[in-house]
Amino acid sequence: MWDERYSDEEYAYGKEPNDFLVEAAHHIPKGRVLCLAEGEGRNAVYLARQGYQVVAVDSSSVGMRKADALAKEHDVEIETVIADLADFDIGTNAWDGIVSIFCHLPPAIRHTLHEKLVAGLRPGGVLVLEAYTPEQLKFKTGGPADAQLTMNLDSLRQELTGLDFEHALEIERDIHEGLYHNGRGAVVQLVARKA
Repeated sequence: MWDERYSDEEYAYGKEPNDFLVEAAHHIPKGRVLCLAEGEGRNAVYLARQGYQVVAVDSSSVGMRKADALAKEHDVEIETVIADLADFDIGTNAWDGIVSIFCHLPPAIRHTLHEKLVAGLRPGGVLVLEAYTPEQLKFKTGGPADAQLTMNLDSLRQELTGLDFEHALEIERDIHEGLYHNGRGAVVQLVARKA
């Protein structure tokens, strides 16, 4: 499905970074950053332009090729990895930052990934996350059609034990990202630091 979505010449979610990431990026210590479900690279390229060493991971080889092209367009380097997040090795104490923007996965995979993510951050490392909440289903302006794939603060507090939530909010906001995120959206936003 994702290879098909990314097969057009146009960037499905645009070339500009996610608004919340732009607001929150300064919380991430300079160093190595992992971008999960990075699609066509818009957020990874933005972070590389801010001086981070970025690894972008996605299951779509088409998306990762477009991410490489976008990095070249902006004269920055990112490392792209084609992998399924269900079995991707995040490592231990490996990342200064992890970015999860609209990374919607089945609950069992998400729970395991979030545990790995906590272990993968270095002490002082920061997670920046934005995802649709179950309320998004009434807006129909993007995101998954299945409420099980969405997130809320309660579930994130359980799944991300070991992180201190510095910014944690469920809000409605206008989202305009390419062809597939357009209009009012219900999201959860998180900046969380590993002690």
